Amino acid sequence: MTNFLYQSDTLETINDFIRWGATLFSRADLCFGHGTDNAFAEAKLLVFHPLALPWDVPEDIYRCRLTQQEKQQITDLFRHRIESREPAAYLVGEAQFAGLRFYVNASVLVPRSPIAELIAERYQPWVDPDAVTRILDLCTGSGCIGIASLQACPNAQVDLADISPKALAVAKRNVARYQLEEAVSVVKSDLFSALSGQQYDLIVSNPPYVDAIEMAHLPPEFQREPALGLAAGDDGLDLVRRILAEASDHLTEDGTLIVEVGVSQHYLVQAYPELPFYWFEFEQGGEGVFALQKSELEAFDAVLQARKAPGIYPELPSSS
Repeated sequence: MTNFLYQSDTLETINDFIRWGATLFSRADLCFGHGTDNAFAEAKLLVFHPLALPWDVPEDIYRCRLTQQEKQQITDLFRHRIESREPAAYLVGEAQFAGLRFYVNASVLVPRSPIAELIAERYQPWVDPDAVTRILDLCTGSGCIGIASLQACPNAQVDLADISPKALAVAKRNVARYQLEEAVSVVKSDLFSALSGQQYDLIVSNPPYVDAIEMAHLPPEFQREPALGLAAGDDGLDLVRRILAEASDHLTEDGTLIVEVGVSQHYLVQAYPELPFYWFEFEQGGEGVFALQKSELEAFDAVLQARKAPGIYPELPSSS
């Protein structure tokens, strides 16, 4: 545990506490990436939360003096962040994704997928967004992708599917937050197991894809997230293999599959050199998200079925 003197008696303003927090976090060598990417923004998040301030307050607000109670609340958050290494999103119970705010806790990953950029583009040209009637958010976690996708495809019915009852409880809370009970259903399912006969115009998934080596070396903040949402076998493809093998049965004739595999992109391309993956490029950062059409999956169905089981790897061509 890192030892710091959490002495804030001489600090008065919002600016004072943001500066102090950024200094503490830098000295503690914290890892960011759960809604912020630097010590200053992390400090601002933890100062603004107990004050119930929006992110874009006028500059003169930063000079406002804090009450003793507010100082103590902020100091306690700083201490907890440093000593527990919990992501700030868990401490405040909220994270932003695709312009919306979602309730989160330690039962789900903190939303951060680059798929948010695809939602902003309404998934075009892969679908006609106004013609999409059914969307599946597979391995939904907090429900953020499926719920946010209604901004892109307003006429759709959305299914949020996950194997974790605790994650689904979080997803239900977010459905209720936006009063979407009539448009969004929450389904307990091990991938497609509980979705027999269901077909979708768009299946979007951010499944577990962290390989064994990376799992063993994750920073403490990422170890605070549920391993069920991260770990996916030796090469990070255990779930992706199953998704590829089964997705075509659950896509409509012109349906599209979009999956995030992150740094496991390298392993996926090696494992399936026959598949015509389209890999997205993101202006706001992120990697490892592909798209495939139903027809493309059907064309390689035999290959996909043969490589469905975890631990089955193709013989790759020699690099010599």
